[in-house]
Amino acid sequence: MRRPSPWLVLVVVFLGAYILREPRFQRMEDGFLNWFMEHAEGVLPPAHVTLVEIGREDFQRLTPLDEAKPLPKGQAAHRSLSPLEYALFLQAVMEFEPTVIALEPVVIWRDSDKDQVQVFIDQAMRVPKLLVGIELGGRGQQDLSPDDVPSFPNVTGNRGDLAAFSGIKRQPDDDIRLISTPGFVNLPSGRSDRIRAPLLFEYRGEIVPSLPLQAIMLWLRITPAEVKIELGSRIILPNGWQIPIHRDGTVTINPIAKQSVRRLTLNQLLLAAEEHEKHRPPSLTIDNLKDQIVLLRLAGDPLQPSNLFATAIATIQNNAYVRPAPWAVPWLIIFAAALLSCFLWMISKPNLVLGAIIFVAGYALFTLSLLATDRVWVPVFLPLALVGFLLVTRLVVPGPTQKPAAGEG
Repeated sequence: MRRPSPWLVLVVVFLGAYILREPRFQRMEDGFLNWFMEHAEGVLPPAHVTLVEIGREDFQRLTPLDEAKPLPKGQAAHRSLSPLEYALFLQAVMEFEPTVIALEPVVIWRDSDKDQVQVFIDQAMRVPKLLVGIELGGRGQQDLSPDDVPSFPNVTGNRGDLAAFSGIKRQPDDDIRLISTPGFVNLPSGRSDRIRAPLLFEYRGEIVPSLPLQAIMLWLRITPAEVKIELGSRIILPNGWQIPIHRDGTVTINPIAKQSVRRLTLNQLLLAAEEHEKHRPPSLTIDNLKDQIVLLRLAGDPLQPSNLFATAIATIQNNAYVRPAPWAVPWLIIFAAALLSCFLWMISKPNLVLGAIIFVAGYALFTLSLLATDRVWVPVFLPLALVGFLLVTRLVVPGPTQKPAAGEG
């Protein structure tokens, strides 16, 4: 019988440690989390956020017949809204007096629409709490001073992993910015998945909130000075809420939370506003918008993953965070794999393959159960990678050769 190989044990330990530290493997872990969360059973109460999406049909309805042009499939998101179209949205939604209205697309007008800007401004001035998207970037000619953006004075921890910016890439005109609150819509570099949403950025040495976090602050009527931030750990709000954050300022969102976000098309909103104004029986009851955050986005926007910000807001409102298992759990998995490597050649190849299949199926069911009951995420890629490595090693590396017994020719 072959003796346990200390080299194989060391390889397993080093491979496990490398997987834990490598960001590319972390993104694969996020992918597993997204898949498991989408297939986990779970129900959340309705969140206080409504997502209004403008798509192809809405564009065609908003455009006068004499100016309408067919849009190729998938191209609606590349067309910017005019001031009149934004004004129409604000006029409709203000019938229900929501707490916060947030515009996810960066409001930049085409040259041909400049004469309509005052129409939008007249409607925007009626909004008590208007949040507009701004995209951070490198230094430019129209950058904002750190004093002109909301920033957090109570911050502790290492800032080295935060996405840092020195200027503004895209922003609305000053007359719009002065009657609204900025919400930064950048995604951290390398993060385009649907699992993590940005909450914090560094702008010229100051820590500033992203659009979803700023929307929550406006909704709760709190100021940045009332918020305490422990980078890499949590954001503490004055009402006692604690938002767990990663070192890069992102939060792991709960994909189930997107089911708690009410979604409307612009056509539905316009119809509801008309019925509300004329006191007709509503075909769709949305009177509770008064206590909500209403977020406008373009359907199929290539610059933002679908519903990322709305899902992040719903996750925070429902306290539905997916929390990672304690730090010792990954190392227990590595220790178990190293222990298995000591007995690898005592197990026949067919039994090892069968055992690996049973382990993967059982571990998947265990992970789904833990997510549904406790919202705790145990590593998935790590044990699969280690089991796969040991399985390949057993199948590829030749087994020990037995010495002939004494007297045998």
